[in-house]
Amino acid sequence: MKKKNIILAAIIPLLAFSATSCDDFLEEELVATLTEDYYNTEQGVEDLVEAAYEPVRHKFTYEWAYSLWNFGTDEFTHADQVNFNYYNTYDDRLNPNPPAPDVFLHETWSTLYNGINRANTGLEYIPNVVGVQTLVSPEAKAQRMGELHFLRGLYYFQLVQQFGAIPLPLESTKGVQTEYSRAPVPEVYNVIISDLRYAVENLPVTQAQFGRATKGAAQHFLAKAYLTRGSAVTDERGQKPTDIDSAAYYADQVINSGTYALELNYARLWDLSSYANSVAAQKSKEIIFSAQWNNNTLLSGRYGNQTHLYFIMAYDQQPGMVRDLANGRPFRRLMPTDYAMDIYDRKNDSRFYKSFQLAYISNNPNNIPVWTAANAPDPSLVGQKRFAVGDTAFYVMVNSPETTLTEAEVRSSSYNLYPRYYRTSTGDLASAFATRGVFPTLIKYVDPFRQNLGAQQGVKDGILARLGETYLIAAEAYGRKGNYGKALEYINVLRQRAAYDAGETKRPEYWMVEGGERGDVSSTYNEIMATQDLFMTDAPSEMYPTSVSSTEERFIHFILNERSRELLGELHRWEDLVRTETLLVRAKEFNPDAINVQAFHKLRPIPLQHLERITVNGRPLTSAERQAEQNPGY
Repeated sequence: MKKKNIILAAIIPLLAFSATSCDDFLEEELVATLTEDYYNTEQGVEDLVEAAYEPVRHKFTYEWAYSLWNFGTDEFTHADQVNFNYYNTYDDRLNPNPPAPDVFLHETWSTLYNGINRANTGLEYIPNVVGVQTLVSPEAKAQRMGELHFLRGLYYFQLVQQFGAIPLPLESTKGVQTEYSRAPVPEVYNVIISDLRYAVENLPVTQAQFGRATKGAAQHFLAKAYLTRGSAVTDERGQKPTDIDSAAYYADQVINSGTYALELNYARLWDLSSYANSVAAQKSKEIIFSAQWNNNTLLSGRYGNQTHLYFIMAYDQQPGMVRDLANGRPFRRLMPTDYAMDIYDRKNDSRFYKSFQLAYISNNPNNIPVWTAANAPDPSLVGQKRFAVGDTAFYVMVNSPETTLTEAEVRSSSYNLYPRYYRTSTGDLASAFATRGVFPTLIKYVDPFRQNLGAQQGVKDGILARLGETYLIAAEAYGRKGNYGKALEYINVLRQRAAYDAGETKRPEYWMVEGGERGDVSSTYNEIMATQDLFMTDAPSEMYPTSVSSTEERFIHFILNERSRELLGELHRWEDLVRTETLLVRAKEFNPDAINVQAFHKLRPIPLQHLERITVNGRPLTSAERQAEQNPGY
């Protein structure tokens, strides 16, 4: 069974933003026989519009996924495989020309500008095309142009958040063009908002092909763009007094549209019980916009969706285990910080245990350990296998210093037990997580439906916008306006979903780790319902940085905490911290490895490849001119 989503056409504009931005696509997709005349036809521009969606996938396709969007933040740090950990530690390898094979900055830059050039090309051709099937009316053409304005706005939004001031071409590139200057950030936001407003006015509420941009998608990102621009305090983004009002307005439009609905159970968003259920989850009414893949690897692009690789611990190196499709291929790149584990009320907020895998079932009879005289709870067990295939092979326990185990309890467990905290035989506090090889596995990207064990190309969609985030955008906007009551209404909609429902069977951790009673099926909403006390005071549950003192400051950090609880690992975090101007304080406070983070790290370096290719008055830039085009600090 295949998902019937929008399928990206094997065609790209023949005109490149830079001399190298299209090379791989040209080689891979064999479009050399096409000419620009093709875009004078209805089919040509329809193919061009579909091709303009291809860069939507970029965020999920390689190791830049976590490096640019989750490393170096409060939520995750590097695990025991550290290929690109300098995006987490902010050491001097994070520069305009990072060490091979890191092409993350240049690839992101060139891919998104490639998409912008496709959009610019389509916007120029569509008005003059004579439609015979699809583009037969001004409204049909305006819809396709709405899609291109949406995509161009989205790509510029991604670029400006990563790089700040950037080139801002609004016409297609004719031939190879090398004269580019950077537009100030306020100008970029003006274009983003203009593009998204056009999209809101011209896109339909729903599309026949799942994956095409809709009015709701444009409203969601427009709300986010207004919030990003308007929330700046010291940064200059061209913020206007009405920005926060606009953010609230457009978020409300999405929430109240009737088009989208929250899943009743948070776990349903990551349903892996069958391929059919996984597909249904990816088409949930909560999903507003997503990057599309399916199980046809011929259409998966150069990389495919590879995010499933990065958040998994090395379970296959544990006794009684071997790598399988169900548990994934572990690249072991990211592990959650203590902040990420402790910001939840793990007892009453089900989102934590519905986001992580902690227990692994033995699938390998060949390396099951046996009881020894040193750890057998009964001498009669010595020499016998500690567990069988189908039993728990090991368990990662997320406990607290107040609920530590003893080393003897750990050693006497029938399965391998890895607690975050335990007491050694001498009474010292220790952690099984200290080696970074053991940690909770985030399940949001796990993909058991790949072709085979070694396949890096995943088949799941990549979620770019879902209604859960829209609620948080609205809550933040109302809170920034001082309407804390309205903000809490939206927060508590999410917390109602996060709580265990009355009658819902709770995870065993509820009574085994978190202190609840076995068999308790009561609702936990009253325990996690949010009130103003959470940000009017230094509530211990919110783990506020020591420098945060005012209600207004606490509210922003409260929202960031709530974004972690709802969106943990969903590739928003670095931009969230930069947007709220909290990267420096929160990375230093909660990420023990972000020791070198400085204020200038709120922007990425402009790729050296770009600076080497641009010219001024036909000549290459001098060293001083390159430095002037570079972001401060690099």
